[in-house]
Amino acid sequence: MKRSWFAAVVFSLIAVVQSNAYAKDLPDFTELAEKQGPAVVNISITQNIRAENTVPFQGAPGDEQMQEFFKHFGIPFPGQMPDQNGGPPAEYKSRSLGSGFIISSDGYILTNAHVVADADEVIVKLSDRREFKAKIIGADKRTDVALVKIEATGLPKVTIGDPNKLKVGEWVAAIGSPFGLENTMTAGIVSAKGRALPQENYVPFIQTDVAINPGNSGGPLFNLAGEVVGINSQIYSRSGGSMGLSFSIPIDVALDVSNQIKASGKVNRGWLGIVIQELSKELAESFGMKNTDGALVAAVEKNGPADKGGLEAGDVIIKFDGKPISMSSDLPRAVAAAKPGKTAAVEILRKGNQKTLNIAVGEMPSDGMEVAQANKPLAKPEPNRIGLVLKEATAQQRKKLNGKNGLIVLDAQGAVAQAGVRRGDVILGLNNTEVQSLDQFNKQLAGFAAGKSVALLVLRGENTLYVPVKIPAGK
Repeated sequence: MKRSWFAAVVFSLIAVVQSNAYAKDLPDFTELAEKQGPAVVNISITQNIRAENTVPFQGAPGDEQMQEFFKHFGIPFPGQMPDQNGGPPAEYKSRSLGSGFIISSDGYILTNAHVVADADEVIVKLSDRREFKAKIIGADKRTDVALVKIEATGLPKVTIGDPNKLKVGEWVAAIGSPFGLENTMTAGIVSAKGRALPQENYVPFIQTDVAINPGNSGGPLFNLAGEVVGINSQIYSRSGGSMGLSFSIPIDVALDVSNQIKASGKVNRGWLGIVIQELSKELAESFGMKNTDGALVAAVEKNGPADKGGLEAGDVIIKFDGKPISMSSDLPRAVAAAKPGKTAAVEILRKGNQKTLNIAVGEMPSDGMEVAQANKPLAKPEPNRIGLVLKEATAQQRKKLNGKNGLIVLDAQGAVAQAGVRRGDVILGLNNTEVQSLDQFNKQLAGFAAGKSVALLVLRGENTLYVPVKIPAGK
């Protein structure tokens, strides 16, 4: 019995020693949380949703359960949102939450583009409970980066780190607002670097096992030195919650995008005008290659930069502007980083022979009618007679309009905003007259008497609709 008792005490002491030794090996995040937490913000977004032609759900199976679901999350139930006249309202508000972090003490904040997409109002809440209405300076869908600004000074800001120095297995931490729970910290390790995701060709993601959930989007990823190395952007999940597969945008990529938005109002990327695919072992053998390195050109756009430079379908690009192309996903990032107009050396394999082409890089066409105001983003241009601040579509944007002219809405105020026109819409016509220019549009408006209703033809996404607007008195 004495020997058994003595052995138990010894084993207990060994366990305590091992436990203490293990604890000493774990990182301490308390200082990081105290110093960096105040620079992380909560972002609340409100979007006005029009509800015309809503089909009632009344009588549908599970109707009561659906109503309870919508009610629980504070969402109006489609088809059962009566207004004061008993019919469905023209508009209701949709709200969502995200995170962000302050990168300069004068109020510039980084977040995800998908956090502020289509927002009619953005509210930023600081850790000290102060709230500010934010202005969206610009957003880039291709990298999922957005820059917003609040009117404040002397704000706490994050310290920027170097994501290229990150190592797989290194400890990292995230701070954000998962499910609206502000300033929540989670920690984990770097699982992989330079991760390419489907349909995400321009970001070499940092993969971690940090617990990231809805509401964390746009928040910072820190290294142990308390430096931001990434923006938490995506998760892989079958349940909607964290499963240990989280992806962050490297901060150097994000800052490059935000600096371009701030300087010029848009992001300039190189473009070749080709379709590429991954080289399989079988394809490589058929091309007489010894390995699967490179990007296979599947198609070349006629009269595009690649076509003019002599690139052909079936070529395999193995190096672009001095950068080796190991996988097809390496090429879009390398080309996008090249300045439009630059002549780049492109090394290819064609029918087993290696050769170099000199190709003048073009400018990547815009994804759509993104609005980005820069230089003096908070300056308010004078609205026109009906409260619209407009700019003419660029040549690239007109291509998306099948060659038509369009006026992009930078801001909508007063009666025109109440009528439903909002930032990002494109004005195509006025009273059955197609838009030709901003000057022509404003001159046509000047010809209508106050109180007269005019019809604006508006493009929103892929849909067009006429919006009636009454000319305000005294305008």
